[in-house]
Amino acid sequence: MLNSMNNSSVFMSEDVRGVITWLYYRDLPRAQRFYENIMGFEMEVDQGWSKIYRIRDGAYVGLVDGAHGYHKANNIKPVILCLNVKDADAWYEKLKKNGLDIEELPRESERLKVKVFMFKDIEGYTVEIQQTMPGGLSI
Repeated sequence: MLNSMNNSSVFMSEDVRGVITWLYYRDLPRAQRFYENIMGFEMEVDQGWSKIYRIRDGAYVGLVDGAHGYHKANNIKPVILCLNVKDADAWYEKLKKNGLDIEELPRESERLKVKVFMFKDIEGYTVEIQQTMPGGLSI
C-alpha cells in the first residue's frame, strides 16, 4: 500500500486543521460538567448530542451522547486521553483544587523520562497527565 502512494499524499498532514478524540457517555451533561469544571476546558462547538471542547490549538476532545453517536457508550474504555503538559505537579494541584480525587501522586519514569499521573473521568475513561523531562521519550 505504501509503495503505491504518490508524493502529494505523504504531506496530507499539512492539511489537517485539528484532531478530535471522541469519547462516548451515558450521561453527557455529567461528562460536560467534569470537563468544564474539573479539567477547565471550554466548549468550542455544541452539536446537540455531541460537544467539542478545546484542549489547545488544534487539539480537542469530543463528548458524545452514547445513545446517538457512531459508537455506543460501553463499560470497556480502551482509550487513554493523554495530555502532555509543561508542569505535571501544577496540573495535579489544579485538579485537586477543582475537586478531583486523585489517588496517585505524580511519579517519574526513569526509562521514559516522563513525570506522569493518571485518573479516571466520571464514566471510567483514563486521563493521563504527562510531563516530558529532559531527554524524555515523548512529545
